[in-house]
Amino acid sequence: MNEPTPIHPVPYAPGFETPEDDEAQTAFDLQTTMRSISTKTYEDSGRALRSVHAKTHGLLVGELVVEAGLPEAYAQGLFAQPGTYPVVMRLSTTPGDVLPDDVSTPRGMAIKVVGVAGPRVEGSENDVTQDFVLVNGPVFASSTAKQFLGGAKLLAATTDKAPNLKRLFSAAARGVERALEAAGGESGTLKALGGHPETHPLGDTYYSQVPILYGSYMAKVQVAPASKALTALTDSPVDLKDRPDGLRDAVVGHFARAGGTWELRVQLCTDVATMPIDDAAVEWPEARSPWVTVARVHAGPQAAYGGELVRRIDEGMQFNPWHALAAHRPLGSIMRVRKAVYAMSKRFRAERTGIEIAEPRDLDGLTPLV
Repeated sequence: MNEPTPIHPVPYAPGFETPEDDEAQTAFDLQTTMRSISTKTYEDSGRALRSVHAKTHGLLVGELVVEAGLPEAYAQGLFAQPGTYPVVMRLSTTPGDVLPDDVSTPRGMAIKVVGVAGPRVEGSENDVTQDFVLVNGPVFASSTAKQFLGGAKLLAATTDKAPNLKRLFSAAARGVERALEAAGGESGTLKALGGHPETHPLGDTYYSQVPILYGSYMAKVQVAPASKALTALTDSPVDLKDRPDGLRDAVVGHFARAGGTWELRVQLCTDVATMPIDDAAVEWPEARSPWVTVARVHAGPQAAYGGELVRRIDEGMQFNPWHALAAHRPLGSIMRVRKAVYAMSKRFRAERTGIEIAEPRDLDGLTPLV
């Protein structure tokens, strides 16, 4: 591996996290708001969906390989020793309702690493998993938990309403976004509202957006295409006209004939003034701390969607950043208020489907097949 640029990461201290005023009330209100999204989609569709990232575009089985010879600052927690772990992955888009793919919104990638040993965060004591929940943009849409709640209320108000109008708005938003990008800019707001370019999700780079503990330090996480089969798909257009599940078709089609490798990278906090823990809308400057590869994720050719995968992964698992080693505890107010939302969503889905949602201890029987 290339030797990373020497940096001086800041050791974690509790004082870097400052609870917001009325944070407990914000968490309760967010939980109520997200439940209203799930309730609405359940009433309209009869399906118990996730409150966000409801639509699945691919389900993968693979492995995570931790790099050997990492410098001390990067050899932390899960990445302290070289090793290989089984993983499952889920690709999605952000809304809580299942929309045609030409309503083009940001994409998500969730990774569950299985067989991880070590002290764990509260509520995850008996598990052996480490989850990374990622979106294909470097920063969160809201700076604070209260702003996040405001955005969630707007999302709830538009859930399952006027899908054809959403498609028209999405087309217009994509046009404006293309013009902005041609001029060297971009708009996270436009992308969130349906203006995301109609490109292949396997070519995207995904980010944790919010920080986690990284052993003695603090970090954000990035997962980026590394193999030629995936980097060739970066910014590659996907025709979604009259193809409501075109993104899933693209993912399934790719893995029917090829595999892929991603690099899992971390960016360590070296300056809490310019790399804040509690403001999730600030992009940490790479000039102060570059992204460094600490592991690789491999997924070979396989059936990337189907009955057994849906039953065991989509319906039988939850991807939650609080499924974590203590060494990788989520940080910041937005991560804290999300904890109750994940618990609510798990209960909501299990109560209505009758399917137990549990953390796997192995992936027996989930052998990738083409």
